[in-house]
Amino acid sequence: MFNNKKRPFATGLLAFSCLAISKAGYAEDTMVVSAAPITDGTAQETPAAEKQATLGSLGKRALIDVPWSVQTFSAPLISQQQLKSVKDIYRYMPSVQGDGVRPQTRGMQGSVVQNHMIDGLNAVSTTEYPAEQFQSVEVLSGLAGSLYGPANPAGMFNLVSKRPTDTPLHRVTVGASTGNGTLTAMDFSGPIDDGDRVKYRLNLLNDEGHGYTSGSHKRRQLASLGLDFQLTDKTVLESNFSYYHYYEKGMPGSFALAKGVHFPSPLDPTKSKYGQSYAGNDDETSTASLHIKHDFDGNWLLDVGVLRQIADRESTTVTNTLTDNRGNYTTTTSNSAASRFTINSYMANLTGSFDTGWLSHDISTGVRGFVWKNYNPVTGGTFTLGKSSLDQNPVYPRPPYPDFDSRYQSATTTQHAFLLSDTLHFSPQWSLLLSGSENLFTVSNYNKTGKQTSDKKDNGASGSASLMYKPVDNVTLYTTWADSMQQGDTAPAGASNSGEVLSPYRSHQIEFGAKYAPINDLMLSAAVFQAKRPFAYTNNDGIFAEDGTQKNRGLELMADGHVTRNLRLFGGATWLDPRLHDTASQTADGKQVVGLPRFTASMLAIYSIEQLPGVDVDTNVRYVGRRATDNANDSWVGSYTTVDVGSSYATRMFNTPVTFRLDVTNLTNRRYWTNVVPGALTGYTGAGNASAQLGAPRQAQLSMQIDF
Repeated sequence: MFNNKKRPFATGLLAFSCLAISKAGYAEDTMVVSAAPITDGTAQETPAAEKQATLGSLGKRALIDVPWSVQTFSAPLISQQQLKSVKDIYRYMPSVQGDGVRPQTRGMQGSVVQNHMIDGLNAVSTTEYPAEQFQSVEVLSGLAGSLYGPANPAGMFNLVSKRPTDTPLHRVTVGASTGNGTLTAMDFSGPIDDGDRVKYRLNLLNDEGHGYTSGSHKRRQLASLGLDFQLTDKTVLESNFSYYHYYEKGMPGSFALAKGVHFPSPLDPTKSKYGQSYAGNDDETSTASLHIKHDFDGNWLLDVGVLRQIADRESTTVTNTLTDNRGNYTTTTSNSAASRFTINSYMANLTGSFDTGWLSHDISTGVRGFVWKNYNPVTGGTFTLGKSSLDQNPVYPRPPYPDFDSRYQSATTTQHAFLLSDTLHFSPQWSLLLSGSENLFTVSNYNKTGKQTSDKKDNGASGSASLMYKPVDNVTLYTTWADSMQQGDTAPAGASNSGEVLSPYRSHQIEFGAKYAPINDLMLSAAVFQAKRPFAYTNNDGIFAEDGTQKNRGLELMADGHVTRNLRLFGGATWLDPRLHDTASQTADGKQVVGLPRFTASMLAIYSIEQLPGVDVDTNVRYVGRRATDNANDSWVGSYTTVDVGSSYATRMFNTPVTFRLDVTNLTNRRYWTNVVPGALTGYTGAGNASAQLGAPRQAQLSMQIDF
């Protein structure tokens, strides 16, 4: 076994060795602009060097040709690993911190709406999404405000809905697991009419049972419908409608720290004594969207989309705040945060190309934006349930939770961006991508009586420039500079200026990268970056204010594809140096940012056994380094490594395709702290209050998939 000092080196060496693989043979990538629905996600996966992603106003671009670090996690991998949540997908991307409510990349805090999309349209990030609903997940690391409008330098996350298939698909999956219970899922798709002008995709899911904590209960229910209407040979209308209910009660509460207190060794998450049977989450998310795509002449493509989403949240979770280093804690529950989000978002993109003499242009222009409203419980508040210690098993009476349906509108945020990009091709080797956006945004806050308490309006530009060099077709070298506006943070509850919106921030990033496809089904990438943004937190005077700069430097290595015909890899490693600079507090200046590890690595390997046709075995190893729990770096939680293993067997029974899958996560039953976050969303509060959650224990799941 590796000791703690050798694990980072060994795991990093595994990822780094992938970048040393060099094989001949490459099929040149071409950009495909098409309004036709994609094919069945269970078909053979797109070769890594041919993968595309939708990148804001640019539309679809081949990953090997774009000057950013972009990863896609596809439907075959989601099915292979039997993933239940989009959060589970993020764990396979070492540059993503996705265990919390807001996913982020490169250690920069994400926003509720600006960094998160469904099919390219802004949607809420702080609600649960089932992995079964989506065809793929696309993640662009770093700063991309010039392509999307104002956004945090936390990366962009796009969930791609399953689309109707050209041929009939009838699939039923049944299964059971130690962490969710019994599962029944149906995935039906195909043409509706004889002319194949109307196609559908229907997904139904019910997953219910006991969670891994004694006495807990979990439920996942999904109904989603996609309809595609081929209006003309060049015009398609894509629609999506989904409802998802996520229920989880009785799981361990989160743990927080009073000032000067340290986290104990990781606790056993299967014990019921760290939570309450009535406490947890009850979320319902309804989403409807429309896209109309028109291909004018095989070159110019128009994409217009709108989305409406309502996300209701009943959060009754408890927080155990450790008050000393002897294990004593106070249990509270806070229910004043927004219990409903509504989003109306839109986008319109026009992409195409033309020549001006010897210079060719790929032009992208468009608009996008959203109206986002927050609704908070009228009688919401914070309640103290009682005091206890880690060696006790307290059962507290149910507190007077508010009526979550009795709400008042607390805030309205609007954002509009006008975008323009031009990729100038000077030669087959050299190109320059210039992109920019002009941005308008407003934030209005209201009290319980409906009176407006603040109104802030701002505007500004974001831009980026990327120089790309392709010495050969299967290699891209690039450097990208980006500058972006983002809305200022809102002072959290507990600050003396709670609810105040700070002035807009401006973030900067520089990135150098390389992408190499030694064969058509293997992509290797590396990126070196530096990103910085203003840093805000609740200071010792109790005021939430901007104080200093967060500067993150790092290196990312990724591998995606087949190393051999039988061995498929997905993963890599990230080295990160996240630091605070120019802070008023001397104890925080130059220190590592709370909750961020210096090293993270993850590698999924899937091996097809030739001697046993239809049999695959897989393993995923994930390492997360130690993390600071206060700005002064006086306290830390330790590193951890988890190992997942699994196998699948595809065969035929009564001439019907059947696939059996077995997966065991956290095979060694490693205990660890996860989702270590500051007390305030972008910084450490003056009163302490860094929080963390217990990592999931060993779990097993078995399923049978039937196609008929």
